[in-house]
Amino acid sequence: MPFAQAPTGALQLKWELRNHGWATCHLADDSHQASLSVSYCTDALADLVAAAGGLYGQLRTARFFFDAEPQELRWVLRATDALIDVTIYQFPDVSVSPGLPDNAGTVIWQSAYSRRLFSHAVLNAAQTVYTEHGEAGYQAKWMLHPFPVALVQDLRRLHLRNDDCGLPHDHAHP
Repeated sequence: MPFAQAPTGALQLKWELRNHGWATCHLADDSHQASLSVSYCTDALADLVAAAGGLYGQLRTARFFFDAEPQELRWVLRATDALIDVTIYQFPDVSVSPGLPDNAGTVIWQSAYSRRLFSHAVLNAAQTVYTEHGEAGYQAKWMLHPFPVALVQDLRRLHLRNDDCGLPHDHAHP
C-alpha cells in the first residue's frame, strides 16, 4: 500500500460498510490513496471519531487500532502546533501486536493535515455513513457496535467552535 510523506492540502476519508461486520476505510489526499479493510472486532469508526475529538483538548497523541483479522492497523495521531501527523502501521497479527512498539509495524500511511481538514474529513465520513444507513442500518451491518452518535456530535461541536472551517457542513442528525 502506498503512503504519503509530505503534508498535503486535502484529505478525503470514506467509510464504506460492506458485508455484516466489515467496512472499508478509504483514504486519499493530493497524491496517495489507500483502502483499509476493517472488522467489527473493534468499534473502529467510533475510535476514529473519538481520537479526532480528543485532539481538541490536552491530548497530543492518540492511538487506536482497527482489527483487520488477522492484521492490526494501528493509527497514531500526533498533534503539533499546526498539524496532525497521521501514521498508520500494519502488524501481521493482532493477537501479538498490542505489546509491540509502533516502529515494529510497517508504515502504510503517513501524512500531516491541519486539525481543521482532518476533523472535517472524519466528520464527513461519519455523516455520510449515517445519512446512508441511519442508526438501525448501521447497527444491522456493523452488528457489535451502535453508530457513535454522541462522539460525532461532540466532534462536530468542537470542530465548528474551534476551527475556522469554510467548508460545508451537514447539520442533520447525528
